[in-house]
Amino acid sequence: MEPTDAKDSPEVLQARLVELRTEHRDLDAAISQMTLLPPDDQLLLRRLKKRKLLIKDRISALERLLDPDPDEYA
Repeated sequence: MEPTDAKDSPEVLQARLVELRTEHRDLDAAISQMTLLPPDDQLLLRRLKKRKLLIKDRISALERLLDPDPDEYA
């Protein structure tokens, strides 16, 4: 996963946001599937959940870059 630079164009940021949302959705599906049956690999499940949280944080950061809230610090 590439780091995102605030100097990137909005188009680049938007494309990255789409990629992250897709990866987040895929991880969610994989985690859901793994939890249906007792997972053989608890470590893998924890890693997937941690990655999903990291991606969620990156999505939030990108969304703030693309649409900052002017009333946030008012």
